Amino acid sequence: MDQTAETALFGAGCFWGVEEAYRILPGVIATTVGYCGGTAESPTYKQVCSDRTGHAEVVQVTFDPLLISYDSLLDVFWSNHDPTQMNRQGPDYGSQYRSVIFYNSDAQRLAAEASKAAMDATHRFNRTIVTSIEPAQTLWPAEDYHQKYLLKRGQSSCHI
Repeated sequence: MDQTAETALFGAGCFWGVEEAYRILPGVIATTVGYCGGTAESPTYKQVCSDRTGHAEVVQVTFDPLLISYDSLLDVFWSNHDPTQMNRQGPDYGSQYRSVIFYNSDAQRLAAEASKAAMDATHRFNRTIVTSIEPAQTLWPAEDYHQKYLLKRGQSSCHI
């Protein structure tokens, strides 16, 4: 992997569509879906779906900041889910579907906070943005069948 590569972690509902939105972007080196922000070690999908582990379904985006900026990744985040819904996206509900940005550095935290404030100032959404911005914790990769789920089913380039 390129030495300039960075990672970003986004939770925006079910990770399948979120992963696809990032996977297809120029400058994105890799995506991994998984679980972050909870208390259980090595949680399974079934455990996370119980809504008792505290984890969010997330996508880790490995990207080349010389080709795509963190700010651009934040723009994709805001464009691909409803950040005003608490613990749900569409038909999926539970804290595992919460809107969350996990930051890996002070620079990412500041960028995420500025991006959230700017999005809120646009009044694009009729309700308050509930997205939380939290320090990154361990990413527990999801089971193999979740990785690139839509691509494996011939639904690539699908936008959520």
